[in-house]
Amino acid sequence: MDYKTVKKEAPGRGEVEILAETYDAGTPVGENEGKWRQKLESREEKMKYLQSGERYWYSDDWFGSEKRKNPA
Repeated sequence: MDYKTVKKEAPGRGEVEILAETYDAGTPVGENEGKWRQKLESREEKMKYLQSGERYWYSDDWFGSEKRKNPA
């Protein structure tokens, strides 16, 4: 694999080569990417999607990945 490199000034060593970004750009491809309303067919599916998202951020009765089990 061919990596991009960039030359930068390092303290005490002069100019050195370091790796540039090694990731792929995360841009959506296609016309329908990011349009969740069109992917869900019925009103019930849309409501379930929204309620589960709100439950993740605003609920106290469960423990998401960012929530603490025992409050500080």
